[in-house]
Amino acid sequence: MQDQLERAQADLENQEVSGSAGGGLVQAVVSGTGELRGLTISPEACDPEDTETLADLILAAVRDATHKAMTLAHSAMPQLPELDL
Repeated sequence: MQDQLERAQADLENQEVSGSAGGGLVQAVVSGTGELRGLTISPEACDPEDTETLADLILAAVRDATHKAMTLAHSAMPQLPELDL
């Protein structure tokens, strides 16, 4: 079981998922373990008068990517046997 968990963890570290916000104006890429690896911001998202909206878009894109990474991790991990307590 330990070997399966270690292999699944290593596999997740090598996978990447992306999330976006604002119709693709901001895109985030995270590893399968949730590590932020990249962030792309479209010039159209950059309004010097409204940096708060840009910050919200960045947070939303990172959250979207992280949620997808968590879903990926959940499906990649071997099922643990139920314990009788």
